[in-house]
Amino acid sequence: MELTGGRYRGGTVRSRMEGQGSYTLPTGTEYRGELKDGMFHGEGELLFPGGGTYRALWHRGVPTQGKYTFADGLKYEDKKWHYCDGYDRRFYTEICFGLKPAGIAQLTNLEPPRNIPQGCYDCGDGFYNPETRVVVDYKLRFLRYADDDEHEWIVGTCRKAGYKTTEHQPKP
Repeated sequence: MELTGGRYRGGTVRSRMEGQGSYTLPTGTEYRGELKDGMFHGEGELLFPGGGTYRALWHRGVPTQGKYTFADGLKYEDKKWHYCDGYDRRFYTEICFGLKPAGIAQLTNLEPPRNIPQGCYDCGDGFYNPETRVVVDYKLRFLRYADDDEHEWIVGTCRKAGYKTTEHQPKP
């Protein structure tokens, strides 16, 4: 993978990027680590806009071994993965800090739920406007146009602006 179309800081700039440095991809994902001949090479990590990280040992742009950590601190295990399986559907924060009181829904693993622009839906990677059929990220940057299938799925399953979450009220 050669690095093109992003911003590069650090390292030695020759005809290709080499040394320690960071590189921001057009998607907002940032790579920090070693570079060789314009490719990720050696120890380095990808920092995703949503907060997740992937630390890996890279060889000529390809990860040879690595670990992904979600934004909430949950580490992905490729073997014996027991998180959110059929027997335990709790979020990682609920496992670490306990469940909310009865009647209080936890909509995401991260708190609090996002404020959705009027008339839009929270579709997981951003907000969807059904009038324009545009999905924007949470910083309101364009992501894509939704096709008919995605439109139906979002409108039928995702949280819409105006949805009220109730705060816990102690018993009188």
